Amino acid sequence: MTATHLHADAASIREAAIDAVRPEALVPRRLALVGDAVLLDGNAFNPAVTIGGRTVVVGGGKAAAGMAAAIERLLAPAIAAGHPVTGLVSVPIGCGLRLDRMEVRETRPPAVNLPTPAAVEATRGMREMLAELGPADLAVVLVTGGGSAALAEPRAGISLDDKVAMTRFLAAAGAGIRELNVVRQTLSAVKAGGLARGCTAGRLLAIVLSDVIGDPLESIASGPCMPEAAAAPVALEVLRRYRGLDAVPSVTRLLDRDAAAGPRQAGDAFAGIVSAARAGEWTTPHGCRVSHLLLGTNATAVDAAAAKARALGYDVTLRHAQPGDPFADAVGRRLADDAARLLAAARAAGRPQAVIEGGEAVVRLPPDHGLGGRNQQTVLAAFEAWRGAGRGWSDEFLIASIGTDGEDGPTDAAGGFVDTAVAARLVAGGIDVPRALARCDAYPALQTAGGLVRTGPTGTNVADVRLILARA
Repeated sequence: MTATHLHADAASIREAAIDAVRPEALVPRRLALVGDAVLLDGNAFNPAVTIGGRTVVVGGGKAAAGMAAAIERLLAPAIAAGHPVTGLVSVPIGCGLRLDRMEVRETRPPAVNLPTPAAVEATRGMREMLAELGPADLAVVLVTGGGSAALAEPRAGISLDDKVAMTRFLAAAGAGIRELNVVRQTLSAVKAGGLARGCTAGRLLAIVLSDVIGDPLESIASGPCMPEAAAAPVALEVLRRYRGLDAVPSVTRLLDRDAAAGPRQAGDAFAGIVSAARAGEWTTPHGCRVSHLLLGTNATAVDAAAAKARALGYDVTLRHAQPGDPFADAVGRRLADDAARLLAAARAAGRPQAVIEGGEAVVRLPPDHGLGGRNQQTVLAAFEAWRGAGRGWSDEFLIASIGTDGEDGPTDAAGGFVDTAVAARLVAGGIDVPRALARCDAYPALQTAGGLVRTGPTGTNVADVRLILARA
């Protein structure tokens, strides 16, 4: 019965983590409309965010549809009073919703976190909407994980195919999210503040759900409303680090030209704005005042998971993620060592024990790679480390790692877990686990052993939650 309890408890803890960061719950918890003023946690924004003229809602990412739905409900009194509210958001297939006032477009396939022509078309439509607003109008931009692919428009001189090829190369080489984003920002017309830059409204509120550890506003969805100076030298250094200068020649040529040209021209008012932006507060060249609201983070999900574990009777060790991009294999080996200590603690105390942590590991793909994702790689590496230490798997503990968005790499799984039954099938099935790890081919191994976690698209995204549960 212990293994059954662990499996049920892990599912409950996972669901609590995801439920805590669903935008449908977060928006009404943080925002309210009182009269014509939008309040944050009961207080007015400074400067105020008010519903006066038109309101346009745009944005993209895995949680953008849920955020748009919540904003539409928030603005219902203003809509009933005759205030025009329209919008357009871009989301992956499976994350769409039908709304009354806003269009939700599904612009990319599930489990393929790359921009498409449909995403580019939607993004251009958003830019046109923002450019038609006036000083009395309000723009709301929804920024969520997955937005780098959903909000996409290559700058002049680069094609969408070349941009996708560069992203694929860096991701396969093991580049972290910040490294990926600095390159993507230099190739985009809308990232690094580009989406906000053309807004002609009097006020812009960017509502952000963070999938980046440490929550840097310039990195989440590549910062569509955060002014960042062109960073061609930094992007070129990323390409050198991963031996990618020859991967996509058109990208390198463009970055070389940018680096040779130096900073933006003095006549470009956007250049001076970059250093003035603090905590997401700045004014665009068109006079639009921009504010950012960090709605929820990985810590939000991890805290909720820990609270659920405590409610189930566990003594909890809580670990909030720190910035950095550890490799999945190393995370798995650490989890195996943690599990040994946790199991000993559970036996000594006679009480259930849990480790709950956040994070987002990376995987470096070999040329002959298989199918999997960072969370699947993590738990399979934990199993191999446990077995490699000569330990026998007990039915008293479980290790799991899941993506809060319901996606883990180019697969239909959110992540994976290993308990006594999965471990037994991995051994009895004769699965060559070291080879699967070397080829980043965790998906078929865990699928055969019954160790995949499938949630489907969750409509949110705040990176990953890992857990170890032990019941003596």
